Amino acid sequence: MIRVALVDDQPLVRAALQMVIEEAEDLELVGEAGTGAEAVRLAEQAAPDIIVMDIRMPEMDGIEATRQIVAGPSGAQIIVLTTFDDDAYVYGALRAGAAGFLVKDMALEQILDAVRVVAAGDGLLAPAVTRRLIKDFASAQPSQQTEKVRELSGITEREREVLTLIGSGLTNTEIAGRLHISVATAKTYVTRILAKLGARDRVQLVIMAYEAGLVGGPAGTGAK
Repeated sequence: MIRVALVDDQPLVRAALQMVIEEAEDLELVGEAGTGAEAVRLAEQAAPDIIVMDIRMPEMDGIEATRQIVAGPSGAQIIVLTTFDDDAYVYGALRAGAAGFLVKDMALEQILDAVRVVAAGDGLLAPAVTRRLIKDFASAQPSQQTEKVRELSGITEREREVLTLIGSGLTNTEIAGRLHISVATAKTYVTRILAKLGARDRVQLVIMAYEAGLVGGPAGTGAK
């Protein structure tokens, strides 16, 4: 059972997600909060596996709440809900350690699927968020690109191919299907890439893929 907490200052958003979570046999709603400060307390008290986190909230925003929760002992993974007007906030949430980014106009079932993906150990970024926000994040740091390309020289061609697909927003299951390998093998590749590149999580791998020009830019060679 995946323990889920909802954090959003709009009760209607929480109510809609609550309804579909309660209908899911593999998900359990363990708490709700309307501010970032409440979210930090909720993470400590309810021990959720996944927190679906809004960004713009009173008292403490979702970025600072994410930072405190990730740094704390709860072990909860954060999925940030955003809109395309929240670019700067999303950059901050990347640095704070969020494991996933979704846009608020996604179908509720897609959000639940994202919860399952992150709970299974995959980071997740909605394709639209990946292509717009992470590309901008990488291009804003050109001084890092040479270093990132040098780091990528330590991975094999197959691992580079997997990294390209990660940068395009594919999950382990989708990577397995694209490369005609098992999901277990795809997970092994991801684990190796994380270790070789010294990345904290899958989101950082997406950033590295963009910084290295594997996807998203004129020099990109990634899947469309």
